[in-house]
Amino acid sequence: MYIKIFYAIHVLFCLKIIMKQCIFFTDNSWPAFILRLFAGGIMFAHGAQKMFGLFGGYGFSATMRYFTETMRLPAIISFLVIATEFICSLSLIAGLAGRLSAAVFIIIMLGAIFSTNYKNGFFMNWFGNQQGEGYEYHLLVIGTCLALLITGSGKYSIDRLIVQS
Repeated sequence: MYIKIFYAIHVLFCLKIIMKQCIFFTDNSWPAFILRLFAGGIMFAHGAQKMFGLFGGYGFSATMRYFTETMRLPAIISFLVIATEFICSLSLIAGLAGRLSAAVFIIIMLGAIFSTNYKNGFFMNWFGNQQGEGYEYHLLVIGTCLALLITGSGKYSIDRLIVQS
């Protein structure tokens, strides 16, 4: 009985260490720092448009209405896209759980490609001659986030402080 309890506690402790390393481990690189700031900054602008109506966006209510009524996404998915796009952008800028934020952005970008943009082709609609935007921007974000999944948050990140403690 006591051996089973000790074993269970040991397994949980090991899982805690492994999860801490998976989520927070980072190198001390400048490239990861630069990627993190640019990806976080760009996604912050998009998240702030959806959440607060900043930067010419429509705000939370209008975005929820568009996602649920026009795109026919479930309300919970619509809410999660808006909330995580805003919150994870701030997290990425700060370098807090950078790998997790990068993974979330990859999922959001794949969702945008497959639900909306794939039918418009690869290129963005620079000249207004196609029905909507293509998916090249989404692939750039995915590529940047894949690099952050590999490296972690890099220099000057909260992740580094967490791992060092």
